[in-house]
Amino acid sequence: MANLKQGEFVGSLDCGTTSTRFLIFDKYANIVAQHQLEYPQYYPEPSWHEQDPDELMESCDVCITEACKALEASGWAKESVKVIGITNQRESAVAWSRKTGKPLCRLIVWDDSRTKNTVAHFEHKLQTTGIEVAQGVFKKGEEGVQALRSLSGLPISTYFSAIKLRWMIDHHDNVRKAHEEDDLMFGTVESWIVYRLTGGTQKNLHITDVTNASRTLLMNLTTLKWDPALLKFFEIKDSVLPKIVSSSEVYGELAYGPLKGVKIGGIAGDQQAALVGNKCLKQGEAKCTYGTGAFLLFCTGEDIVQSQHGLLSTVAYQDGSSKKPIYALEGSIAVAGSAIKWLRDSMKMVSSAAEVNSLADSVPDTGGVYFVTAFSGLLAPYWDPGAAGLLIGLSAYTTPAHIALATLEANAFQTRAILESMKLDSKTDLKHLMVDGGMTNGDKVMKVLADIGGFTVIRPEMRESTALGSALLAGSAIRLHGWNISEPKTLAEVNTAGTLDFTPSMPEAEREKRWQGWKRAIERSVGWEEGVDE
Repeated sequence: MANLKQGEFVGSLDCGTTSTRFLIFDKYANIVAQHQLEYPQYYPEPSWHEQDPDELMESCDVCITEACKALEASGWAKESVKVIGITNQRESAVAWSRKTGKPLCRLIVWDDSRTKNTVAHFEHKLQTTGIEVAQGVFKKGEEGVQALRSLSGLPISTYFSAIKLRWMIDHHDNVRKAHEEDDLMFGTVESWIVYRLTGGTQKNLHITDVTNASRTLLMNLTTLKWDPALLKFFEIKDSVLPKIVSSSEVYGELAYGPLKGVKIGGIAGDQQAALVGNKCLKQGEAKCTYGTGAFLLFCTGEDIVQSQHGLLSTVAYQDGSSKKPIYALEGSIAVAGSAIKWLRDSMKMVSSAAEVNSLADSVPDTGGVYFVTAFSGLLAPYWDPGAAGLLIGLSAYTTPAHIALATLEANAFQTRAILESMKLDSKTDLKHLMVDGGMTNGDKVMKVLADIGGFTVIRPEMRESTALGSALLAGSAIRLHGWNISEPKTLAEVNTAGTLDFTPSMPEAEREKRWQGWKRAIERSVGWEEGVDE
């Protein structure tokens, strides 16, 4: 195209749980061009959730190509994109062959809970044999549980990547064989995307950033290296693991496509990216992203805060390999927007996600109905893989509107549970909560959250925080626009669009009554299924 303008833009490849997007931002975080594409999901067994790594990669390629076409259609040359960042669904596990560069099986998605028995095995091992923290020194029982958490920041759960990899090795012969023969390359989604974007077997660039590595159960939170004690405990060879890098540095260049030669300069797991995108870069700042699941992160600065109340210690970001990491406390909810998708696709109660808001708004309350959305167990702060989904309080009076409202309330109750834990761990009472993610588009969702939680909910006008976070990390790596993640004042002009505040209107007595009802519903959900040590 003739006479295309030259700009200075940064791209963000955002590979979420159900769709991929490529967004191109200017220096103010205005979206100049974008493209989004859903890709296939597979549910071959109850509690299983898989994706095809090649189909996922194809969606990435299409989104980059189509966004570049849209950029040029709007009058800007594709050469205006100076660097790209990558953000991804975390914990999802990919296994591929070093020799061929091809996947060895479908990837296991973060919310898949097929690994209950694998969890039971390692919990039993921790109780009986223990974890070897030094030569010949084993910690077992409660000491072992605390030792593993102090190393990794995490409990043993179906959620984290090492458990998924262990299941692959134990149940897929070709993965086991590749592991034994050092042909296995393992990574979370961003590792696979970077490997492919930079040329696959030609470059063999096998990396993961600290935020994603901190979700595997294999990285030492203090040293930011794969921990020998953890590798030995989970029986995983270090040869299969990617090199751990910071969240903001130049890792390589795109090997093909319209952006061939453009640098990749930022990587962060989606929730950490959203923390950066919301500019919650300092101790005491928090955000919650409501997408397929919901994830609340509270920045703790350079200190690792070990939660005593069911939260996770995690890396928030690391601004370059020579900088100290910034840490966060995290509370994770497995089912948020996916519960609305379930009402639409499985139960056929609504024809669109937006319709849930209007349906829920048509009744004053749930009529006594509570919905514990434990489709794959419960995450923070309960940590029960055996918890079951539960609709309780049903009567002849109950209508789809009551269930729709109970679905929105479930999201709010679980957020409150995490905030109660966060308050105990951080000794800080959060007065307001920054929110983003697709589920926050509905005003009713936000009003319910404010009422059940008893705090002000702040929703930014520009809510593409996850994509923006990886874009800021990438721009910072090459100091585009003078951005520097370590100096928040350099981001003062980024995303200054307005916000909308939702304040609680529910009387305190009613809020407390509903909260006690939720706790009773949780008691009936937990422990429904028990894992068996195979």
